[in-house]
Amino acid sequence: MAKIGLIPAAGAGVRAYPATNYIPKVMLEIAGKPTILRNIEIMRDKLGIKDIHVIVGYMGDVIKNFLGEGSRFGVRINYIDCPEHTIGLARGILLAKDIIKEDFVTILGDEVYIDSDHEKMKDMGLGGYSAVCGLMRVGDLNIIAKNYAVKMDGDRITALVEKPQEIDSDILGCGTYVFTPKIFDAIEKTKPSKRSGKVELTDAIGSLVAEKNGVKGVFLKGIYQNINSVEDYNFANYVYRSTFFKNYKVSVIIPAYNEEESIASVVKDYADKVDEVLVVDNSSKDKTREVALKSGARVETVSLKGYGDTIRWGLDNAKGDILIIVEADHSFRAKDLGKFLEYMKDSDMVIGTRTTRQMIEQGANMKGLLRWGNVAVGKLVEALWWGQEPRFTDVGCTYRAIWKDAYLKIRDNLEGIGPEFSPEMMIEILRARKRIIEIPISYYKRLTGISKHSENYFKISKTALRMLKMIFKKRFV
Repeated sequence: MAKIGLIPAAGAGVRAYPATNYIPKVMLEIAGKPTILRNIEIMRDKLGIKDIHVIVGYMGDVIKNFLGEGSRFGVRINYIDCPEHTIGLARGILLAKDIIKEDFVTILGDEVYIDSDHEKMKDMGLGGYSAVCGLMRVGDLNIIAKNYAVKMDGDRITALVEKPQEIDSDILGCGTYVFTPKIFDAIEKTKPSKRSGKVELTDAIGSLVAEKNGVKGVFLKGIYQNINSVEDYNFANYVYRSTFFKNYKVSVIIPAYNEEESIASVVKDYADKVDEVLVVDNSSKDKTREVALKSGARVETVSLKGYGDTIRWGLDNAKGDILIIVEADHSFRAKDLGKFLEYMKDSDMVIGTRTTRQMIEQGANMKGLLRWGNVAVGKLVEALWWGQEPRFTDVGCTYRAIWKDAYLKIRDNLEGIGPEFSPEMMIEILRARKRIIEIPISYYKRLTGISKHSENYFKISKTALRMLKMIFKKRFV
């Protein structure tokens, strides 16, 4: 098997705009890990390849800064600079002609393989063929239309068609290849495509098909997604998370201060539905700690400045992969937990909205002015971050869920110690170019006590001013 790897990562990913306006497409993260790193791990772990050449162009410094020389990831990385990132995949690969003099494996940097069996190619060898193409059988033929179609005669490929308009087979051509150096001569001899105006790699491989040695096809198992657009990227994230969702741990975080009368109801509501209930007791003067412990929670007593500080401490110290925040007053219920978890497969953060009137219990603290104030500020955030396409109708709802890896990426930018922490989390997710979805949730009357931030119009106004100050600071300072 080849011991050299090549990953093309020079393209701008125009079709994936606006996601690629700030980072290269290969740096888009699937479940918290860039796609290029996932493919490096395939080469390292499944193919035994430690020497990898990466072709960089568009925002190449971002890739270089992340991967470095490769030692952090157990490989050795050499960079091949592509001065013109619009030249196309094939001519980009041609830049390696004077560097690679032996058989090598290529995996395209913007492809996602989930639970694949690439290891079957490790000791396979070329077997006299000029190239090997990784293939998959798929039920959705639209995937083939976005990639390339393949015709076979036994193990031998007889034809390749880039982005076919008519599809008469379920064989999908993937971006995993084993090449001999013959591929470089084939690329040089191949004419630009009339469709794209560029030399297509599939056309170059097609020229090898007609030669005596020919090209072999190897069927891979697993799930495949080529990221061409934002929709492809979101779908790849959804598929990955859905595939491994049962392996993720869920923590519920409850910030508490003097909540002994309600905390037991909240803890018991969630305890048998998640992996951890963490009560962050901000030095309560009543029996909050004792009651929470007896009800089955893990309790940590802290001494912090305020509400936002307490939540942040809980997010820092919770053990789960998915972190869910709820109130200690039982105004939120575990009946909505399933909705949060389902939408977490499709986003980096899910926030609840208490503004759906049909889901507000009579007596709950969500009267007209408070409800419409949240809607208005939510729409303000939408307008200020219009390019991210958010939809917000509630900035003060603390019932929310976030992936731990997404939280860690915004952690150092979170400054709020009070109620402004809630919209700040939302804004920092937007600033980090992560996906956030709002869902309607039920909102109930508190079991006991009064709200510390919305008890009356004075406190509502004070809270609103703190939020607005933070919002404008994040946008304009």
